[in-house]
Amino acid sequence: MARLNRALQFTWLNPALAEMLGLGVTRWLGTSLELIEPGGCGIVEAARRAIQDQQVILLRQAGVRDGHDNRLVSDIALTPLNNDELLLEFHTLNETSARAAPMLSESLRGFAHEVKNPLAGVRGAAQLLGRRVETAELRELANLIISESDRLTVLADRLLGTRGKPRLLRLNVHELLERVALLIAAEPAAPVVRRDYDPSLPAAVGDADRLYQLLLNLARNAVEAGAGSLTLRTRVEFGARLNDQLRRIVLRIDVIDDGCGVPAELASSIYQPLVSGRPNGTGLGLALAREIAREHAGELRHNSRAGATVFSVLLPLELSS
Repeated sequence: MARLNRALQFTWLNPALAEMLGLGVTRWLGTSLELIEPGGCGIVEAARRAIQDQQVILLRQAGVRDGHDNRLVSDIALTPLNNDELLLEFHTLNETSARAAPMLSESLRGFAHEVKNPLAGVRGAAQLLGRRVETAELRELANLIISESDRLTVLADRLLGTRGKPRLLRLNVHELLERVALLIAAEPAAPVVRRDYDPSLPAAVGDADRLYQLLLNLARNAVEAGAGSLTLRTRVEFGARLNDQLRRIVLRIDVIDDGCGVPAELASSIYQPLVSGRPNGTGLGLALAREIAREHAGELRHNSRAGATVFSVLLPLELSS
């Protein structure tokens, strides 16, 4: 643990961190945060943003350079104490634990635990409502509330780490996209949804619930970005590279919107938990979406400018066992 001033210089650090970084406490006092950052890993940029925006920022599996120029892997939490000070917390990981490290902090897991009880109440109220309403349309809406409450409960379980590996089954991605379109149409400021599907698309292999969550997160982000138009597009690519591995056939699902786009200053960190371009954003949607893509040996990419933002989910159509 350490404290930095506004110039990002160490003003205090505890002995445990000094030992981790390989030099004594006094050697680090007054030195810059830049000394522990290998090029391009974003620690300094994130620290500046945490002070400027007065928000907590988490960096997962970030590269850290110690006093002997050795590279470590660490989870880092940057917490602004006021406009002039920043608290840094380091949780060093070995190679095995880095691969298995949970994506979200314990505080977020606590949030997931707390949200489950209200969800149960919402579900129960929707069940009672569904029994009392007289029209089929209102019963359908009550059932929608119930199904979404169930989905959010599953999501909370995932954050708590109570679910296992994805259940990989053959599925029709167009059915998932139609479910997304139906739910987006119920939003208060629903955009016009357009479909651009490849009818020759073969069946994919994946966990339907998790992929639905991924696609819904992308679509809801578009709504919250003020999109008036949302296009759901599917394509097949041949000879594409995923995670530095050449894949013979790849499924690409594009979620395209005409909203305000990804802020340029967040382009390199938009998939980090708690990083959001909106004042009231949670910064969880894209982090979860990328995690789900990776669970399926895929990738999540984006290309954004104001009025034309594309988030692309790329999944191998031949998953190795």
